[in-house]
Amino acid sequence: MAEDGYFPKDSALRMIGRESVLLLGGGRALLMQVAHPQVANIVHEHSDYERNPWGRLARTMVGLYTVVHGTCEEADRVAAQVRAVHAHMRCEDGARSYAAGDPELMLWVHATLVDTGLTMYEAFVGPLSAAVKEAFYADMTRAAELYGIPSEVLPRSFVDFEEYLRSQLRDGSLCVGREAREIARVVLRPPVPLLLRPGFAAISKLTAALLPVELREQYGISGGPTSRLALAAAARTARHLLLPMLPTRLRSLEPRAGHPVSSVASLRLLAALGAA
Repeated sequence: MAEDGYFPKDSALRMIGRESVLLLGGGRALLMQVAHPQVANIVHEHSDYERNPWGRLARTMVGLYTVVHGTCEEADRVAAQVRAVHAHMRCEDGARSYAAGDPELMLWVHATLVDTGLTMYEAFVGPLSAAVKEAFYADMTRAAELYGIPSEVLPRSFVDFEEYLRSQLRDGSLCVGREAREIARVVLRPPVPLLLRPGFAAISKLTAALLPVELREQYGISGGPTSRLALAAAARTARHLLLPMLPTRLRSLEPRAGHPVSSVASLRLLAALGAA
């Protein structure tokens, strides 16, 4: 575990981000991201989501966990690599050209990671105080700046962030189009071996149930009483039975002494998401 990283061991970001159950929210984050038409176009044109639907998400999370748990040198290196890749991922929409590194698009992707992290933690680990949420948001803001998001486009506080998220969900900025539906089809019914299908079917139901209601409607995903009851039961089981029994090496994504942070995070992410 790095002692000379950007985030101390007792930071809110490490406390929340080390929970491996957060990985189950990966599909949720991706479907939120591609609900933005320009993000969807970039993912559609520049990723191999049909062959490996979890690959892009795994790369995103590996980079984020390296920034969170690694040394400043490791974090800077990973962030620079991400900025360089994003600069070359461009699409055109009519007369307008845009890149993955455009601040507004990066802000939306960042917002989905913040919201998904908090949603998953509170659903399956436990409630968080307003102070912890504010501290987590402040830490994530620092991570966003490392990735190249200008500080002037980032909401200044967690309250401002919540208002930004609400406005994005309600003002028409998000519109689930053809590309997003194609990505959703692969995410919700991934082409995995027969033996893995029951597990991924359960993850898909979780992904759908945890999406904001505005996006569930756009994706045409039902979220009736049965889904809500199943989600509540799964959350209770995780909180009171599963997580307390898990050994630290399975529950925690924090690297162990003697293991490179990026390698440990990569292996656990790929195993968890079925991309290995």
